[in-house]
Amino acid sequence: MANKIKPSIQDVARLAGVSTATVSRTLNEPRKVKRLTLESVRNAVDELGYTPHFGGRALASNKSNTIGALIPTMENAIFARGLQALQETLAEAGVTLLIATSGYDPLREYEQIQTLLSRGVDGLLLIGTTRPEKTYSLLRNQNVPVVIAWSFNSESEHLCVGFNNRSAAANLANSVLDYGHRQIAMIAGISKGNDRAADRIKGVRQALRKRDLKFAPNTLIEAPYNLEEAAQAMATLMALDARPTAVICGNDVLAAGAIMSAKQMGISVPDDVSIVGFDNIDLASVTTPALTTVHVPHRRMGQAAAKLLLAIGRGEDDLSSIEFQPELVMRQSLAAPPDR
Repeated sequence: MANKIKPSIQDVARLAGVSTATVSRTLNEPRKVKRLTLESVRNAVDELGYTPHFGGRALASNKSNTIGALIPTMENAIFARGLQALQETLAEAGVTLLIATSGYDPLREYEQIQTLLSRGVDGLLLIGTTRPEKTYSLLRNQNVPVVIAWSFNSESEHLCVGFNNRSAAANLANSVLDYGHRQIAMIAGISKGNDRAADRIKGVRQALRKRDLKFAPNTLIEAPYNLEEAAQAMATLMALDARPTAVICGNDVLAAGAIMSAKQMGISVPDDVSIVGFDNIDLASVTTPALTTVHVPHRRMGQAAAKLLLAIGRGEDDLSSIEFQPELVMRQSLAAPPDR
């Protein structure tokens, strides 16, 4: 059986009644093409089943029209909204998004960055600032545009689109303290290699210290971001002789697991213990009781990161990092301590 000849850009141009240069411009920069021309070319592409040759386009323009995003995991809902907004904004500019995961492993992150760079990506989105110098050296040597998201560090060598996790966690802890809680515990994410989790712990410690308080022994537990681990951590806290009256969780998944565990033990939230979270994902509004948490503008971060990467790609100067301000969302899982 003879191999079917693949349609060429010349075939698309003939069917659409335009030049090959117009076809190329339509595929690479659709916003610069008139609507009727755009429709004609796209219809021809669909009819012929034409697929642009990635290598040829990259060699001709010295650009691949792709951006790489490397996230810790796809299992954590906190990244979904941001990545969706990132992809949508890039797609409007005719740019494709490639996504890889690191599993919170710095070596795997390094290898995935190498893989994305070998694909010729025009820029990278990375999560957080904590990674080995070896990785930052690779990025400098490759001279690829990088935007850091979900964290904000004014001293970073790369542009950041994020927020101050430490101050956001401190504000959350202050709200818990303002309700009168003094016996406070925390179920945090694993802080090793995760500056967001580490900064949230630091923020809570900071708020406690300013009121001459600190974590009692065994009241700070680090756990992976899943319901089962959070439930186990909550059970450990509730078994302490000096049971905490409030549990601050490093994200909403951990808080939901803590609420689930409390229910299983017959402990009322918030009558017996208050539980608060962080991120304000959809899960936070459907737990029972609904979760007091910190709203993080995931979509706005994704859109802003995409626009920064596109601006860098266009050679624009005088670009600045963007800091967002998370907001506390008050719901029913936080109340005054039972002995107040």
